[in-house]
Amino acid sequence: MKILSLALLTTLACNSSQESLTTVKYVDLDKYAGKWYEIASYPNSFQKGCHCSTAEYKYNPKGYIEVINTCRKNSVNGEIKSIKGKAFIVKDSNNAKLKVQFFWPFKGDYWIIGLADDYSYAIVGNPSRKYLWILSRTPVISDETYSQILEIIRSKGYDTDKIVKTAQKCN
Repeated sequence: MKILSLALLTTLACNSSQESLTTVKYVDLDKYAGKWYEIASYPNSFQKGCHCSTAEYKYNPKGYIEVINTCRKNSVNGEIKSIKGKAFIVKDSNNAKLKVQFFWPFKGDYWIIGLADDYSYAIVGNPSRKYLWILSRTPVISDETYSQILEIIRSKGYDTDKIVKTAQKCN
């Protein structure tokens, strides 16, 4: 029991010592809407086997954002799979924090933690730093831009060694 308590206290201490995750100051939803290509991400179970991943966002007059995530399963020539969801803006976040829902009643944190001035790329994470996505308006970005994005991600407390690039050379 002492070992379990010590482990729990150590875990809590480590988690509380990490700085809270900051988002961008403001997101213009009209500029953010549209198609994004996944450049890289932290691997996760719900995207296992995905290649050529994209996300499309469209504001719905009912007060939420429609989300369509698409990928090719198991190869760049694989079957196209899509899932639709909804994103809800978190109050007082200036549109930088969203709650995304693909399966009712579960919602996940979707925080925009980096964004190019011209909305050419976005960095999305969550407060636990368990999830991370680098998105771009184009399927490929320059090495210089990618390096700049990695610096932003490091400054936010993410481990950049965990990032895996997403195949985007698709048919």
